[in-house]
Amino acid sequence: MERLIHFSRNLTGRVAHSIWLSTTPSRIPINEKNAIPKETSRSPNPVIESSEFAHKVIDLVQIDDEGVKNAAQYIRKKLLAESYTPRTWRTHPLHICPPEPYDPKDPLNKEVLNWIFLISALNFSFWSEKEGRPDRYGVQWLTGWKSPSPEKKVWTGYWSLVAALDRALEEAIPITDPHFYSSEESCPDSLIEYVFRPAEQSSETIPLIRERIAVMREVGRILCDNFGGSYLEFIENFQRQHDGQGTGLDLVKIVVETFPPFRDEADFGGRRVCLWKRAQILVAETWAAFYPEPSSAPHPIFPGRRGPEIHHLTMFADYRIPQILHHLRIITYPASLISKLEAGAPLASGSPEEVSLRATSIIAVERVREEILRLIQTEGTNSEKEYPAGTVSSVLIDFYLWDLAKRVEGGVETIEGIATSEMVPIHRTRSIWY
Repeated sequence: MERLIHFSRNLTGRVAHSIWLSTTPSRIPINEKNAIPKETSRSPNPVIESSEFAHKVIDLVQIDDEGVKNAAQYIRKKLLAESYTPRTWRTHPLHICPPEPYDPKDPLNKEVLNWIFLISALNFSFWSEKEGRPDRYGVQWLTGWKSPSPEKKVWTGYWSLVAALDRALEEAIPITDPHFYSSEESCPDSLIEYVFRPAEQSSETIPLIRERIAVMREVGRILCDNFGGSYLEFIENFQRQHDGQGTGLDLVKIVVETFPPFRDEADFGGRRVCLWKRAQILVAETWAAFYPEPSSAPHPIFPGRRGPEIHHLTMFADYRIPQILHHLRIITYPASLISKLEAGAPLASGSPEEVSLRATSIIAVERVREEILRLIQTEGTNSEKEYPAGTVSSVLIDFYLWDLAKRVEGGVETIEGIATSEMVPIHRTRSIWY
């Protein structure tokens, strides 16, 4: 990624726990020969350019232009009706929010950023073989951070990760401190396993626990050896290198360059396909958590003239968004792929089917975003009045679609007003990338 040059010299290829590299041969290291192409004004994000290439060369999952138009109208109305903005992030009961107004000297900012960093580092592989059953992996904890009620519930999926970390902090385990979790002496494997202990009714443990521990050790050591054990210091270093003008995409690039466990890539047709799910979601979570009120105020993490430019980030290619995109008829699957999904057949990380699902989803959401912008311009609506600055983005669309997929799957919401396809199962891929 572009790139703090001294970082790439010191850290590229430094993989202390390379479990994922040995098991996924399609992942290739960064070097001069396969470096990311120079940016163009059309596609400044390598994820878009390389996903377009993968979508075309694999030619498996397709994009339905009519479905894009219909869904864009639906999504636009929902974003408006539900007041879905970056500030929505602060409303989830498990989220630990930074204090407002922003004070750069408040120590809580550092703690929140370390919390966000670790969550994003571990934000992968939450699907269960026991999906829909009470004995699937879950974490029993309070109904929210700093909840005044002693009532508890079982959190599943991605939220089991957040609940486990929140629970550990409440138990005075400094699990989000890189100095702590990078040290096998201070934080032995057994303690990490305890942090992620399942609820009593769960008959399975959190998936990929050994890989999660390896990721924690490596990213923690990189932060401690180079950035004072602080994601905040990493960001401050990044902004110094960019003279305070660094954007969200600039930060994504240096995250991927600096931390190998965030380097979510595949190799197809002799080209590197950048998918970068967790690196982009790390930056998006950082952006949303510190999104200022009013929205016209400078973003404290991206205070430069261009601001965060969050519209240059793509959606976060996982297994949940393709499912809802297919349901909305934005993308279509061949019959052979539907058969595999319905049979629960595993898709290998880096396989043509898996990369096609992820790359096509990225391009499809970009087209939905472009269609929403076209609708606003065609109808003569003031986009800055309709949407706060920078929020007509694939990031916000992703946040909405992920929540929508969970509600539809759980029977809480039914999509009305547009044609939909039958909800098919998510694709099953075990990897650290998503």
